[in-house]
Amino acid sequence: MRYSLLILLCLTSCALLAQPAASEDSLDKARLARTVRLSEVIIRSRLNVARFIEQVKTDTSFYKAFKNLRVLNFTSSNDIMMRDKQGRVQARLLSKTRQTRTGNCRTMEVLDEKATGSFYDRKGRYNYYTAELYASLFFTKGKVCGETNSVRSRKFSTKGLSGVAKHKEQLKMLLFKPGQRIQGVPLLGDKMDIFDRERSALYDYSIDYSEHRGEPCYLFSVSAKKGLTAGQRDQLVLDKMDTWFSIRTMEVLKRSYTMSYSAGVYDFNVSMEAEMARYGQWVVPVLLRYVGDWDLVFKKRERGLFTATIYDVH
Repeated sequence: MRYSLLILLCLTSCALLAQPAASEDSLDKARLARTVRLSEVIIRSRLNVARFIEQVKTDTSFYKAFKNLRVLNFTSSNDIMMRDKQGRVQARLLSKTRQTRTGNCRTMEVLDEKATGSFYDRKGRYNYYTAELYASLFFTKGKVCGETNSVRSRKFSTKGLSGVAKHKEQLKMLLFKPGQRIQGVPLLGDKMDIFDRERSALYDYSIDYSEHRGEPCYLFSVSAKKGLTAGQRDQLVLDKMDTWFSIRTMEVLKRSYTMSYSAGVYDFNVSMEAEMARYGQWVVPVLLRYVGDWDLVFKKRERGLFTATIYDVH
């Protein structure tokens, strides 16, 4: 009996040791899920919070909505405004453009345009990298062919870039990957990650029910905790973000966020709001508002505002 008991204990211990321990990643997901505040509606829905957070972290639908514009016809009303430190308008562009997609190529026609102040230089080039960023998102020069709306083939990177091209790529990273760790942005790449083990303790998270254009959504909100010390605040870039995820498809249908950071080589304060709409099988941005204050080393500070209204999509 004694030997049988010893054998049984040995087998039990070996079986327990043979079982795979819960991975650190799984434990971290569970830990983060427990910190999220849920509304009563969400509690009753029995949402798998850990799985939801993982979908938020790996989302590509926000960027894909903008990529969809590369393969569609649409009209855009554009308002780009640059201001000085007193808030006075230095330069402005008001225009209406029409993109046409034929076969595998797209072209854009300027239907109306009015530029004032120093918006363009003497050679007709943009005087501001805020304007260049906008142009790279919504304007097409000449005929562009061979593009798709795939998000798998496009990885943000500043490798091999310099000057304005590098700054534009960094701005795109901040616009399209808010809250995610990004490479190639010095000093703050890791600080963008709102789900990092250390930084997540500095944020409040919540999930609620909401609607966007009549479609049921999960409203996921993240905001920096109140009362943070200066040292803690220096560890953050994202101040606040609200995202509306379709309950049916988990696509981003609306997002608003504010980001700020100050370092020796640059500082910025950015607010952005993007609203999406469905056109058949496509989800595309139909309203984009941006307010940004940037100061890069060896560049003049820029205080830019732009609004894009997109319609007649097909």
